[in-house]
Amino acid sequence: MSAHASPSLRAHKASPALLLIGASLVFTILAVAGARVFGLQSSYVSVAEAVVERQLFFEDRTDGSIAVIDAGTGDTIERVAPGTNGFLRGVLRGLASERKRQGLGPEVPFVLRARQDGRLTLDDTTTQRQIDIKSFGPTNAAVFERLLIQRNPAIVAGSTVNAVAPAPR
Repeated sequence: MSAHASPSLRAHKASPALLLIGASLVFTILAVAGARVFGLQSSYVSVAEAVVERQLFFEDRTDGSIAVIDAGTGDTIERVAPGTNGFLRGVLRGLASERKRQGLGPEVPFVLRARQDGRLTLDDTTTQRQIDIKSFGPTNAAVFERLLIQRNPAIVAGSTVNAVAPAPR
């Protein structure tokens, strides 16, 4: 055997930098796992007062459309055509799957709120989930703002904080 051992036969020592990277990775994985196990969330929930709100049911129809129903009056205020409004459908799918996961049904309406802090939220009071609609951009927010504008024409699209009537209690 020669005086020089091949690289594969030499003992490898981990460098301090490599150990630090490994320790950081293990810590991150454990922190995320712990947060999930204990139900910690990093999301913001708006508690600002509602300027205007509307309770809504969203019902799937056999033709693939969605009926948007005002919970207070029972009137269908909009029909979402099949294959359209992917953002609205995605938001509702996420909220409905959370209800299903918790064994809850569609009996309680969702609450769409324009808030004093400028946020537009869709709240599910049964699961305590809140979706900040405006965080998905103005085009997607307009889909839901339209549902509030139909209730209160004083709301100017894009500036829901300027509504004149406070939300009913």
